[in-house]
Amino acid sequence: AMAQQSFYRFGQTELVKQAVDSSTVVEIGDMLFLDTDDVKPASSFTWTSNLATTQANFAEQFIGIAAEKSASGQTDPISVDISALSVYEFVVASATFELSDELGPDENSSALHKQTLEKTASDVYGIARAYERKAAASTSLRVKFASAYNPAAANINALIG
Repeated sequence: AMAQQSFYRFGQTELVKQAVDSSTVVEIGDMLFLDTDDVKPASSFTWTSNLATTQANFAEQFIGIAAEKSASGQTDPISVDISALSVYEFVVASATFELSDELGPDENSSALHKQTLEKTASDVYGIARAYERKAAASTSLRVKFASAYNPAAANINALIG
């Protein structure tokens, strides 16, 4: 199991309580999606065809970042950060980055990583934007996320009307 560490760095958080199935394990810092009425980590998201398709599907259900953990057997709701203003420092697939580059969950052999991002081929696949420039190849990056469930977010799925 990964260390229970927060990747949160600064900015206004916006926490919502979300239900978790007893069989679902969530770690602090996991990218979560809403599966009908329960949150689950990106690593359990259904893979469809290829990375781009799966990232685009994930963006439609991406809710936010786990601020609390949930062990197997636990059913207590956990806090999830859906803020468009909070800044996180996430592990990223090595690359150079410009401010506002789009990122989505990294691929983990026909599955999504739950705590690693990568640059996306198109902004329709993204759930985050780079919050800093990295001129040299880097494996960590400050980012802001775009929840599909926060009308203040830049996620196209969060738009009203």
